[in-house]
Amino acid sequence: MVWACVVRSPHAHARITGIDTMAARAAPGVLAVLTGDDVIKEGLGTLPCHAFPPLPSGSPFYRPAHIILATDKVRHVGDRVGLVVAETLAQAKNAAELLTVDYEPLPAVTLADALQPDAPRVWEESASNISFTVERGTAATTAEQFERAAHVTSLTITYPRVTANTIEPRSAVAYHDPANGRMTLCTSTQSPFLVRQTIANVLHMPEPSLRVIAVDVGGAFGMKSQVYPEEVLVVWAAAKLKRPVKWTGERSECLTCDTHGRHQIARSAMAFDDGGRVLAFRTSVDVDLGAYLGNSAGTSSINAAVSYPGTYDIPVIHALVRGAFTNTCSTGPYRGSGKPEATFVMERLLDKAAREMRIDPIALRRRNLIRPTAMPYKTPGGNVYDTGDFEHILDRALRLSRWDSFAERRSESMRQGRLRGIGIAMHCQRAGSQSERMEIRVTPDGGVSVYPGTLSTGQGHETMFAQMMHEWFGVPLDAVHVKQGDTDSTLFGRGTFAQRSMSAGGSALKLASDEVIQKGKRVSAWLLEAAEADIEFERGEFRVKGTDQLVNFKEVAKTSYQGIGLPEEFGVGLSGSGAHPGPNTFPNGCMICEVEVDPDSGTAELLNIYAVDDVGVIVNPLTLEGQLHGSLAQGIGEALFEQMIYSQDSVQLVTGSFMDYGMPRAEHIPNVASEYALVPTKTNLLGVKGGSEAGNVGAPPAIMNAILDALSGFGIDDMPLPATAERIWQAIRSQRMGCTAKA
Repeated sequence: MVWACVVRSPHAHARITGIDTMAARAAPGVLAVLTGDDVIKEGLGTLPCHAFPPLPSGSPFYRPAHIILATDKVRHVGDRVGLVVAETLAQAKNAAELLTVDYEPLPAVTLADALQPDAPRVWEESASNISFTVERGTAATTAEQFERAAHVTSLTITYPRVTANTIEPRSAVAYHDPANGRMTLCTSTQSPFLVRQTIANVLHMPEPSLRVIAVDVGGAFGMKSQVYPEEVLVVWAAAKLKRPVKWTGERSECLTCDTHGRHQIARSAMAFDDGGRVLAFRTSVDVDLGAYLGNSAGTSSINAAVSYPGTYDIPVIHALVRGAFTNTCSTGPYRGSGKPEATFVMERLLDKAAREMRIDPIALRRRNLIRPTAMPYKTPGGNVYDTGDFEHILDRALRLSRWDSFAERRSESMRQGRLRGIGIAMHCQRAGSQSERMEIRVTPDGGVSVYPGTLSTGQGHETMFAQMMHEWFGVPLDAVHVKQGDTDSTLFGRGTFAQRSMSAGGSALKLASDEVIQKGKRVSAWLLEAAEADIEFERGEFRVKGTDQLVNFKEVAKTSYQGIGLPEEFGVGLSGSGAHPGPNTFPNGCMICEVEVDPDSGTAELLNIYAVDDVGVIVNPLTLEGQLHGSLAQGIGEALFEQMIYSQDSVQLVTGSFMDYGMPRAEHIPNVASEYALVPTKTNLLGVKGGSEAGNVGAPPAIMNAILDALSGFGIDDMPLPATAERIWQAIRSQRMGCTAKA
C-alpha cells in the first residue's frame, strides 16, 4: 500500500501561473506527482453533471466541465491542484508541502454578491454567475391573485449552508490485479455503479475493467452520492504505479471539499382572501451551486421550484429559481435536497400570516389543508399526491402534544423565569427517483442470496430485505444473505438516495420473488405430477390445491439444480430478477416542538418533539424509528447550530474544523414522542412512501416557530437560521434596549 495526499488551493479564486514539481518529486519516498498538466497531456475526461435541470428550448445556461485537477484557475479554497503519492502518508504530506504553485489572486464572490451586475465571474466564459434558471407557474396569473388579495404576507429567508459530517470520512483505495489487468476501487459511496461509469469515462477505460466495492459505509446523507476527483485520482495513480494507492480525507479536507448542502435565499410571499384562504404563493430563490457542478447539482434547484405547496391547497404558484456559481465548495444533495428549505418557507409564512391576520395558526392551517377527497391531487408544480389525510395527521399531532393545555405549561415556565413556546410544521415531501433492479439467487440447499441495486449506508436494508425473504419464501432468517455494494456481483444498481430503497428497490425485490415462486411452482408441479395452475405457495410450501400433497421450498430448490431428468425448459435453479420504475411517493406528517428560552443567555432548550407521520407501510418499526431520530438530529442541528461560514472579503472558510462548526450532541436531543397514521400508497407494490427525511424536513420550521412563539412577548417575529444562543440573546437585548430608549 502507498499513500496519496491531495495538494489544495489556499485561495478562493486565483489564476495558476506556474507549478514546480521538482522538489516534491525528489522528496524521500515519493513515487508520483500528478498535476493538471498531466491530466491534459493524457487527455482525461471531466466529471459530468447528470442532474442538470431540463430547460425550455433556447434557455440560456452555462454548464462548465469539472476537471479532476485544476489547470488554469482555482475556484474555491481547497480546489484540487495536485496529487502526491509516496511510500508512507507522512512522506506524501511532506512532499505535498514542497509542491510550489504560483498563484495570481482574483476577486471572489459568495451568494450574497454573486448575482450583482458587477460581480466578479467564477467562470470568465459565462456572461454572469447564473448557471441556469428554473421557472414553474405563470408570473402574470399569480400577480392577478395577489392584486385581489385581502392580505399578503412576505418573508425573505436565508437557509444556511451545512455539511454532512459523516462518521466515516470519505476514503478510497485502488489497486491493480496483475493477473487480469483489471482495477479495483474500494470507496465510501452511495452509488457504486455511478462511480464505475464515471471513472471509466474519465480515464477512457471499459467499464468491465473497473470493479467498484462499497462495503459498510459510515453515513452518507447524499454527500456520498457524488463522484469525487479523489476517487478518480487514486485509480489513475494505482494504474500507473501498479501498486495499491489509498487516500482518506482528513476532517479539514472533508469540511472544505465534501459537497455542502442547502444554502438558498428565498424571497417569498403568500396571498390570502378575507377568510384566510390562500389564493396564491410566489417565491424567487437563489440557490448556491458553489464553484463546480456536481453530479446532482440541479436537484436542489428543481426541488426548490416544485416542492410547494406541501400539505396545502394553493391553486396558483409561481416559482423562479436561479442556480448561482460562487467561489465556494460545490453543493449537492443533502438529506432532502431543497425540500426542507421549501417546507421552512411555507411553514414560516403561515405562522407569520396567522399573527398578522390575528388567526389561530392551527385554524389557518386547517382551513387550507388538501382534503382526502381531493386525492389524487396535482400540485401546481406538477407533482401528484395519490393518497394522504393531512387533517387526520394534524389532529393526531395536536392530541399527542397536548396542545390545548400548553398555556398551563407556559405559565409554569414563566414562574421559573423562562420563556416557553410551541411551534408546529406540516410537511409533505417527494420521495422516490428512478427505476431500480433487484436479483435473487436460490442455492441448491434452499439458501437465498439477495443482490440489491440499492446500497445500505446505515439504514438497515440488510435486515429488511432478509425479513422480506423470510416472509415471502418461508426460509429462516439465517438462510438469507444480502450481498450489496460490489459491481462484480450485481448486474446493475442505482444506489441509495431520495427515500427510494423500499419503494423502488423493495418493489423490484417483490417482482424478483414472484419470479422465483413461479419457477418453483413449475418445478413442484412436475414433482407432484400436477398442473402448474393447481399449485399454490404459502409459508414455504408448494401444495396442490385442496390436497395434502406438498413439497417444501428447500426440496424444490434442490430439484431445480438436478442435472439429469429435469425438463429442458426448466433451466437451472430458481433465480429471479425484477425491475420497478420507482414512481414518486409523498410521505407526510406533522411535527410539534416545545421549547424553553433563557432570556438572560439566549439558550433555547428543546423540551419535547412530537411527530405523527404517514409513511404508507412500515417494513421494520425499529429501523424506521432510527431514521426519524437520525433525521431529527440533523434537523435540530440546522435549526440551532449548523452553518458553513465563508468570510465575505477573502471567501475563506471560517468553520473549517469541529471547533468552529456547531453540531448537536446527545444532550440537545429532546424527548421524542412519535405515532404513525398510515395511508398506503398505490404507486408501488409494498405501499411504502418513505421515512428517512421527516425529521430534517419538519423539525427546523417547528423549532423556529416555537422559538418565535416564546419570544413573541418581545415583539420578535423573525430570526435567522441557525437560531444560536447569541442570535436569540442579541434579539432580546435589541428589543429591551429599544423599549428602554422609548421609555
